[in-house]
Amino acid sequence: MFQIIDSNGKLVGLDPNLDEKLLKEMYWWMVYARMADDKALKLQRQGRIGTFPPTTGQEATQVGSGLATDKEDWIFPAFRELGTYLLRGIPLEKMFLYFMGDVRGNIIPENVRNLPMYVPVSTQIPQAVGAAYGMKLSNKKNAVVCFFGDGATSKGDFSEGLNFAGIFNTPNVFICQNNQWAISVPRKKQTASKTIAQKAIAYGFPGILVDGNDVLAMYLATKEALERAKSGDGPTLIEAYTYRLRMHTTADDPTRYRTDEELKEWEQRDPITRFRIYLESLGIWSKEWQKELETKAEDMIKKAIEKAENIEELKPEDLFSYMYLEMNPSLTEQLDYLKKMLATKEIEENSEKIEGGFP
Repeated sequence: MFQIIDSNGKLVGLDPNLDEKLLKEMYWWMVYARMADDKALKLQRQGRIGTFPPTTGQEATQVGSGLATDKEDWIFPAFRELGTYLLRGIPLEKMFLYFMGDVRGNIIPENVRNLPMYVPVSTQIPQAVGAAYGMKLSNKKNAVVCFFGDGATSKGDFSEGLNFAGIFNTPNVFICQNNQWAISVPRKKQTASKTIAQKAIAYGFPGILVDGNDVLAMYLATKEALERAKSGDGPTLIEAYTYRLRMHTTADDPTRYRTDEELKEWEQRDPITRFRIYLESLGIWSKEWQKELETKAEDMIKKAIEKAENIEELKPEDLFSYMYLEMNPSLTEQLDYLKKMLATKEIEENSEKIEGGFP
């Protein structure tokens, strides 16, 4: 398994000698993602957002790989990539809006090359391959990074997508966030392969097993895979060996299928703790800086919640306007029908109020 720093924050490989600014940026995004995740969980418990998939424990995979991308690269996510969303420029209030059930939360800023969240398991994989193939045909020198969980590797979309990518040598980087559990199904029951990374061999391109809780290893592995893709050497499959420290979603109870011993073992491998220890050894981390980052994150999270909860009321056309660049006749017909229904309902409600006012 490719690793740069171990669970104790000590170098186990060659020092990558990354720029201090980049190291600080890595730590900031991991802290921000963890704190945003904590707050989202509290909001869900308070009934202020709907079902939410926590990302705690997987920050290194998301931040390391996300920072390795260029703005010109495209991201095809699953639904547990909060750290990547944030560092790529998607405002946190958009994430909160999405989980509040507001369609406007899925509107990606124009300058951000991210696809909206994919909740159906693995459907993003063949689409990411198709997008990459289109880029290749257009002679564009960018790449497509596609995220999915270990459960997605049991779906047909995974096999079809990677097979196509191998045949047509597309500029794809596939990142499997192997967090050991596909809801309640353990990794060992999903495949007889020793690793998920080795599956790439059958499709004709490299696969690499990376310590997904090591942000430095994830950054370097993704950077190299992107360079391969952009130079015309084809796709790469990265298996990020990590762990979901919380529930699959807030509708799940992990105590029914996981042991406390397993959880405690992985808590010792916390990606933020190990990276903090490493930064401290370099003289970069300090308690004062930590407090500064937490204060900054708290302020940004508070403002994001205020924006999401005080957005102007959703209009009927908002449910239809963002499906395509231009609304087609079918959507126009549906919108007209909805407006008529709402108008009729309003008339009936007003009539009831008037009638109710007389003795």
